[in-house]
Amino acid sequence: MMKVVFVGLGGFLGSVARYLVSGWVYRLFGKPGFPYGTLAVNVLGCLLIGFLSGVAESRQMFSPEARLFVFLGFLGGFTTFSTFGYEVFIFSHDGQIFASLTNVFLHLILGVGAVWVGYLLSRLF
Repeated sequence: MMKVVFVGLGGFLGSVARYLVSGWVYRLFGKPGFPYGTLAVNVLGCLLIGFLSGVAESRQMFSPEARLFVFLGFLGGFTTFSTFGYEVFIFSHDGQIFASLTNVFLHLILGVGAVWVGYLLSRLF
């Protein structure tokens, strides 16, 4: 049960951070026609997961509970795109280029396709 609490608390803080960072970026750009806030959060999340996973791998600094809190909770709440970026990187890093490209392709096509289907379904009801 404590694992769920660690993930939940991290997710709460990550979601709040996403809201604050994205809002700050939108205020900085003055309501642009492009989603710079989302882009900033996704890129920052990828930078953080890359840095922290490198530290975790090379220095063994994170306990299992801290990994749940930071990686699944905080970064998962901040942006799931960071997890996606990390998974694509790991496939590539391990020489699994086909798996890496398949992952990118499937997320892009299925994700956008699911938005389209969901939108169409909303028009039926």
